[in-house]
Amino acid sequence: MGAAGSDPRSQAQATHERAMSEVSDVMLNVEHALDRAKKAKKRLGGSAEEHNVQLALAAAIDDLEKVLKGLQRDAYFAGDELRLM
Repeated sequence: MGAAGSDPRSQAQATHERAMSEVSDVMLNVEHALDRAKKAKKRLGGSAEEHNVQLALAAAIDDLEKVLKGLQRDAYFAGDELRLM
């Protein structure tokens, strides 16, 4: 057997692991964006000029938290259940 025979994983398993690695990278990017949004919100002052940005960042933080939670739920805790929507 050659090098391909030394990998005990099936082609489907290896493909799934590569796909899940990509999902993990997406989650890391969302976590990073969430951390940056929180840091930016803390650094902004309370001036009228920054009020709209504060509101936008608050909404972005809420959305990013939902996205991250959904990815974690569906990637790691869903089992074989299919979500319809």
